[in-house]
Amino acid sequence: MPNPRLLSTEAVYTGRLFNVMLDTIEMDGGVVAHREILHHPGAVAMVPVDGDGNLLLVTQYRHAAGRRLLELPAGTLEPGEEPIAAVSRELQEEVGQKPGRIEPLGGFFVAPGYTTEYIHLFVCSGLSPSSLAADEDEDIEVEVRSPAEALAAVESGEICDAKSVIGILRWRATQGR
Repeated sequence: MPNPRLLSTEAVYTGRLFNVMLDTIEMDGGVVAHREILHHPGAVAMVPVDGDGNLLLVTQYRHAAGRRLLELPAGTLEPGEEPIAAVSRELQEEVGQKPGRIEPLGGFFVAPGYTTEYIHLFVCSGLSPSSLAADEDEDIEVEVRSPAEALAAVESGEICDAKSVIGILRWRATQGR
């Protein structure tokens, strides 16, 4: 089946972090449809593992969720920034650690029905203290959890955002290989 043909695109909203476009497409068979697409630059999420094998997680207030969430550290790609560079920058900003080793864990589309956002996942180890200034609007606290505690937090729903659930479970699946 052929991909739909883009007939037009209109900027509905232009923001600091993302843009919203209204696309008009023609489906196979001539049906015309409208799609609202949130264009996002992409992001990285890290599973930082300290020298004792513990995971470094963060808690931060997420306004859309209306509460603080326990998550993997993560961040948005800057214009033209490669994911691997963003990993080092974000880990220093959010948990005050520089990774000595960065290994890819794949990635995923957040919600391909309405956004282009793709999150690149990485495992970070060989951590050493190194801080960069955090964004002024971030309110982050670092929490250290053993692998069993992190998995239990996923199972109990304490960790409930997709990037963290996926990242921790993918990391766990690589253990023992």
